[in-house]
Amino acid sequence: MGATFGEKLKVTIFGESHGTAIGVVIDGLPAGFKPDFAAVDEMMARRSAKGKEKIATARREGDEYEIVSGFFNGACTGTPLAAVIRNKDTRSPDYERMRFLMRPGHSDWGYFVKEGGFNDYRGGGHSSGRLTAPLVFAGAICKQVLLSKGISVGAHIAEIGGVKDRRFNPVAPELDKVNRDGTLEESAWTAMREEVLRAAEKGDSVGGVIECAVVGIPAGVGDPFFDSLESRLAHMVFSVPAVKGIQFGKGYELAEMNGSKANDPFRVVDGRVVTSTNNNGGILGGITTGMPVIFDAAIKPTSSIFTEQDTVDVSTMQNAKLQVKGRHDPCIAVRAAVVIEAAASIAVLDAVL
Repeated sequence: MGATFGEKLKVTIFGESHGTAIGVVIDGLPAGFKPDFAAVDEMMARRSAKGKEKIATARREGDEYEIVSGFFNGACTGTPLAAVIRNKDTRSPDYERMRFLMRPGHSDWGYFVKEGGFNDYRGGGHSSGRLTAPLVFAGAICKQVLLSKGISVGAHIAEIGGVKDRRFNPVAPELDKVNRDGTLEESAWTAMREEVLRAAEKGDSVGGVIECAVVGIPAGVGDPFFDSLESRLAHMVFSVPAVKGIQFGKGYELAEMNGSKANDPFRVVDGRVVTSTNNNGGILGGITTGMPVIFDAAIKPTSSIFTEQDTVDVSTMQNAKLQVKGRHDPCIAVRAAVVIEAAASIAVLDAVL
């Protein structure tokens, strides 16, 4: 089970959606670093469903964390920092019927085969979006270490169900303009919310796109071939449940452009090499250029929907019908921006250490 990410900085998550607790171990934080836990709490609150009634899961977890190692007298000790988050609002019987009925679009079947039927199927077990809580905790800590190095990370909901927010300025992303709902424009969030509600009323779900930016990262970060910054970020971002695509800068649009349009012209400003445009997302040949690193993460529609679907019963090996019960987000992208932000913070800190 690949539950650990990183080389200089190692992040390990553990637990299951309906188990006693979930948590994270972060190894490689500098001794003496003093985390701002109020900032950690703010990021944890952004991930939670609080304040997003009707468009997010009805499961209400406080996400209170307990630091059990690596922190003493207000600072990191240099030993692994470990945090535990207790699960308190579980309804495991909702999933008993789905022990052998594989949810279409979900990882149920893969886990069942891989673990010989011994997987914890309650709430998706280890594959649940619930595991993004410890991921956000780790990312919040890493984001603060990056800030101490002059590097900022931010993300917003760029699209939900075809409704689009405006994009970051690619050469100077406005990280401080992201509102409490996760968009740059209030009108975009209002329209997105309506799109999610329409899908939820039909027992369906919608997907979305998260745009993430890393500002202040110096040129020269990344180790091609196999540890390019794009490779590290893609590895980490694809570890987030429901992510099905990633592109840097203009991404697939570059395939339709001429080199004269796709290239980012270099110039010197105040003794610093910059580019006039940022079509390549701040990375060339897997190495940072010194421009903001910008990428999109595509979030698929929630697979657990209330519409009846075709599936199989693996206990009888017969075709079956499934109508999912329980509490599920009609749109994962609603709460995903902070998760992608956290994932990027982990990957970038590992790369710059």
